[in-house]
Amino acid sequence: MKPSELAAFLQECYRDRSAMTARHRAVAAHVRAYDANNTYQYIINREETHLRWLADALRDLEAPVPEPASEPSLTVGREADAWKALVAEDARAGEAFLAKWRPRVETVTHARNRTMLRLMLGEVQEQTRLFEQIAAGTPAVLGRGGPGAGQRGVVRSTRWVGD
Repeated sequence: MKPSELAAFLQECYRDRSAMTARHRAVAAHVRAYDANNTYQYIINREETHLRWLADALRDLEAPVPEPASEPSLTVGREADAWKALVAEDARAGEAFLAKWRPRVETVTHARNRTMLRLMLGEVQEQTRLFEQIAAGTPAVLGRGGPGAGQRGVVRSTRWVGD
């Protein structure tokens, strides 16, 4: 794979990953269940790491880093668990991402970038499993709190912003 082909490959992957991250941020704003929202925050953090990896690889190739995707506007029903449909969509999108990128990653001849992409795909697979568990109503997807952790609450619709 020539450097220009690798750059185009990484740019496309960056755009796809950025779009997923923007979607997950938008969905997280609607996820009121504390444990589920915590899971989204964990996933978004890892996705931001993946985007940094891809951006660093593009800079190493002296290729431009694509602009980040903008957050989509989402409509959620009024039912208390309406957000679970969005989570189920995220699980399906994760599967589609894996189906698209797994075979393509194996064509990358640059060993360091191929390893980075494999690591990213492994984490996308895990994130997809977490989305499936959230959509199915599994509590405490990331694990249970220690003794005295108390009852889990809900995430407020408006975030407090410090001075």
